[in-house]
Amino acid sequence: MATPPEMRAMVLEAPRMSLVERTLPVPQPGDHQVLLRVRACGVCRTDLHIVDGELTKPKLPLTPGHEIVGTVAAMGDRVDRFELGDRVGIPWLGHTDGTCRFCTSGQENLCEAAGFTGYTIDGGYAEYAAADQRYAFPIPADYSDEEAAPLLCAGLIGYRAYRMAGEKSERLGLYGFGAAAHILVQVAAKQGRKIYAFTRPGDATTQAFARRLGAVWAGDSTVRPPVDLDAAILFAPVGPLLIEALRSVRKGGIVVCAGIHMSDIPSFPYRLLWEERVVRSVANLTRADGDRFLALAGDIRIHTKIQRFALREANDALASLRAGRVEGAAVLLID
Repeated sequence: MATPPEMRAMVLEAPRMSLVERTLPVPQPGDHQVLLRVRACGVCRTDLHIVDGELTKPKLPLTPGHEIVGTVAAMGDRVDRFELGDRVGIPWLGHTDGTCRFCTSGQENLCEAAGFTGYTIDGGYAEYAAADQRYAFPIPADYSDEEAAPLLCAGLIGYRAYRMAGEKSERLGLYGFGAAAHILVQVAAKQGRKIYAFTRPGDATTQAFARRLGAVWAGDSTVRPPVDLDAAILFAPVGPLLIEALRSVRKGGIVVCAGIHMSDIPSFPYRLLWEERVVRSVANLTRADGDRFLALAGDIRIHTKIQRFALREANDALASLRAGRVEGAAVLLID
């Protein structure tokens, strides 16, 4: 399959600056790499944290984007998982060393030398992207390219946080109802759990959206739910919401912080943590998470609500996400 020598890409040249459109050489795949003709790339809140300088160690210049769906256009000599033309998804975790104490104990998401797509490895805001086949996934056939893109981070991180919330968490609160929560509410509802959705105060539109997708209750993030929760997941990167969540979970309840970045958490009285409540974070994902979640997505048809943007409109997509104007997930469609 012939590939051109050059491609269009939206590039971050410095933090807190707009992305600029550049013409770059098409990457050449290494031994274990596949070269994807990118068809769609989700716009994740993590991309926003990188562009806004809140995640401080990106490679620069950088092509962001880690919810990539594309077709294999070329591949290295040692690729054995995919064939030319296969449709493949690329997530946030792009590399691990395989030898550190975390990799050898089933915690590769905490690898000492991990590489991350769209942060330390160029990502999918481009016409082509190269990725290690070992960190790539086949895409369930029932999803279009743009529908599948949010599954690769919003879905995967949401699913890992969901597992961390515990199998006995029948009443689950979701703080921040964006891309991850709108996927997770569908999975949880189909598994018989009751979802309580918390949004920005006064956001009646998003609250109605949450109820349409299966939430049994939706309200402002500053109010208590009508029942004590078994667990809560924080997708909104707002530190004070941790305190609200602790006030809302029962004795022994679990609060999971699912974001890669969060504003500072204010001090709070010990009585909110007492009675064996648990606070934990989720970091990155493992390939096993990807295998499990995408198999589940093949069985449970998840309807991702998409707001579409062209590649050249990447800055507009980020601005809409920053302002809270995206219902569901923003996705770049690559011509």
